[in-house]
Amino acid sequence: MLPEQNIDDVQEPIVNAPPEVRQIIERVWHLEKSRLDRKSNSPINEDILKIVKEAVQ
Repeated sequence: MLPEQNIDDVQEPIVNAPPEVRQIIERVWHLEKSRLDRKSNSPINEDILKIVKEAVQ
């Protein structure tokens, strides 16, 4: 397990990101988590691209 300081270092860019970027990260994280829960091996690139395009609009 990583020391707590290293975990904070990893999360720092997310915590300090603008709200729009945090929203993209959270949506992609939920997408990947649901794919892992379903054990889906389908491509994820198009889904991520859709999330980013929606956030940019």
